[in-house]
Amino acid sequence: MGFWDVLRGTSRTKRPNLDSLFALPSASITLQTSLGINPTGVGSVCFRSAEGRASVATTQEAVQLIEMDGGPHVEQTTDGYGFTWLVINGSPDDVGTVVADLHAVNSSLETQGFASGLLCSMLAFIAPSGQKVGVVYLYKQGTFYPFAPSGGQQRDVLLERQVRDALTGEVAVEPDTDRWMPVWGAPGL
Repeated sequence: MGFWDVLRGTSRTKRPNLDSLFALPSASITLQTSLGINPTGVGSVCFRSAEGRASVATTQEAVQLIEMDGGPHVEQTTDGYGFTWLVINGSPDDVGTVVADLHAVNSSLETQGFASGLLCSMLAFIAPSGQKVGVVYLYKQGTFYPFAPSGGQQRDVLLERQVRDALTGEVAVEPDTDRWMPVWGAPGL
């Protein structure tokens, strides 16, 4: 924040660092070894789709980029809140490729001018109990947090805290738990 920003009472928004997504393969190994939580191979990008031909073309371009050369299958869904999810169904044994695809989708949308609509990206995991947990990247904050739905509109806060503790030092964990927004009905969870 600069001197004039302080005087005017404004601040500059922090630019997201999409490259921080590349810390997820290492974080995945940490979750496997410390908590027995394994990747499912499902990753997703959530964004508010803009109206118009340019938005549709950009989304189709991102899907084609991932599916090129026999890459993982990509699905497009819309949740109950009106957000679009591009869901990448990759291999649980190849988290690096899923993460690279998440990065490519985010970068494509950002480059084409749709960054303001990007909400989050998520990599899905499964606990030994069979419960799903997502590691969510908040696009506008540039931080990660765990989300563990436990049925209905309930969260497993204990599992979320265990995942947070395991991820600390691996990725930039969102310190403000008020920003750990629930992503109910997220694909893969």
